[in-house]
Amino acid sequence: MTTRLPVQAVATALFSVSPERVFDAFLSTEMVGKFMFGPQLRDEEIVSLSNEPWEGGSFSYLVRRQGELINHIGKYVEIAYPRRLVFTWQIEEEGSDTSEVIIEIASIIDGCELTLTHEMSRKWEDFAAQSKAAWGKMLDKLTEVLQ
Repeated sequence: MTTRLPVQAVATALFSVSPERVFDAFLSTEMVGKFMFGPQLRDEEIVSLSNEPWEGGSFSYLVRRQGELINHIGKYVEIAYPRRLVFTWQIEEEGSDTSEVIIEIASIIDGCELTLTHEMSRKWEDFAAQSKAAWGKMLDKLTEVLQ
């Protein structure tokens, strides 16, 4: 069990596919490159996407935006297939300030519902609305990709 950080950004999405397909998308670098990063989502270039999709494993999603390299890094804290995924989230260039992303997937008739909660330290309070919008955009893209 982790300690909750004080600032939360929450995004939800409904999918007409199985929880397994949605869950798998978050662990597949090929899928991450279709809904979390890349030119189909924002003005950026994917440099490399790598992960070790097991509890304690890490990931690195390196992109180039406006000429700058940005490396999104983290570690998988909990993988409870196919209903719950928890990982740390950090921009490598910003130092040691780590947040946590919690993804919960519930089966519903003809699909599933995903709730994503991004927990951040208080210093990111002004960023919470932007984070919610960004995750929402990624989940919308995932909905499109999985159809």
